[in-house]
Amino acid sequence: MRMDTRNILELLNRQPDRLILSNLADKSHLYKKTVIQKMLLKGRVLYQIERFTDKQVFHENVELTALEAVVMEAFPSIYKQLNVFAPEEQWDFKVTKKGKLLSNCHVKGNGIATVKGNGNTVVDENNNVTNRCITVEGTPLPTHNRKKNYLLQEGTLIPPLVDLGIFTKEGKVVRAMYDKYKQINRFLELVEDVVKDYPNKNMHIIDFGCGKSYLTFILYYYLVELKGYQVHMTGLDLKEDVIRKCNDTAKKYGYENLRFEVGDVNGYQTDEPIDMVVTLHACDTATDYALYNAIQWGAGIILSVPCCQHEVNAQVQSEDLSLLTKYGIVKERMSALMTDAIRANMLEYCGYKTQLLEFIDIAHSPKNILIRGVKGNVSKAKREKALAEVERLCEEFHVEQTLERLIGESRV
Repeated sequence: MRMDTRNILELLNRQPDRLILSNLADKSHLYKKTVIQKMLLKGRVLYQIERFTDKQVFHENVELTALEAVVMEAFPSIYKQLNVFAPEEQWDFKVTKKGKLLSNCHVKGNGIATVKGNGNTVVDENNNVTNRCITVEGTPLPTHNRKKNYLLQEGTLIPPLVDLGIFTKEGKVVRAMYDKYKQINRFLELVEDVVKDYPNKNMHIIDFGCGKSYLTFILYYYLVELKGYQVHMTGLDLKEDVIRKCNDTAKKYGYENLRFEVGDVNGYQTDEPIDMVVTLHACDTATDYALYNAIQWGAGIILSVPCCQHEVNAQVQSEDLSLLTKYGIVKERMSALMTDAIRANMLEYCGYKTQLLEFIDIAHSPKNILIRGVKGNVSKAKREKALAEVERLCEEFHVEQTLERLIGESRV
């Protein structure tokens, strides 16, 4: 499509603050809208491109000099409408069905331009007809450092975050630990989603394989100090020295209802009613025993981040799907995903509404899937389907998975 785009090129050379490309010329195109925003990122001014599908948004950062190529590649061949926002003006470009390019200009009022006739043209001080103009306000340059409403707010003195080295003693985020700070808040967001509707605010929580218990302390702080819940929490691990240090730390923080015990996940017993079971990075089948205990106790909430999943990988084989098992790295990753899918379905079979969620960005760790189960009304048909899917998968790949076996044995 050939048309005069000199005005557009001139505007792009001035590096405007924001641009929106919309109104698809081809309705089948993947990205329904594209937004380009000037950003201050780590001390550099760049353009951030957001491309929107029906359900997702994809981001890309480009240099200021790349703006013209990005925009002119998309307009008017992909999008029929372009809105350009600069500090003193806004330009709107639109391509009609007949291929004609229309443009409107919106500028800050200065007493020179006035609206004439139907509002589609204006008359300047020399009585020349130009584009339509209205008064608008300019927009400030945003930054990537704009404050987000994290559950753990910077500036608050949170002892576990200070001891972790994530906060300074003044409550400021240490620059090098910002990703870890976001990961912890992400975990708490996943907790908040389920505890806000949980009927019992006097909660008994078990943390299997707690290790040094950084997240245990943070979870306790969040539920007790910020949410005001009555929480009795127990951390369980095999290492006596670690447990001793954790109990000393709990006393230092004044966390009266947080205690730590030496014990094995497999066979652990308690007489207390359990509301939540947390198992973060329990190795291999230890995750299965933790999940099985949670099911047996009827825990209302289950949060699990599996780790080191070797069991299925050592068994998996399939003649029909050998393409998935012939390469070691593919086999390993497929086995881990298969294991999590089996666990999620077995939780569903046992009456839990189950989700597999991204815990942290995969760029930071491949162990980034959190299994979240909430005990609820799962229909008999859905439960039976979940079990049938697991049995079919295990038969196809010739595997026996521990959680499936434990639940199967309890049914006999």
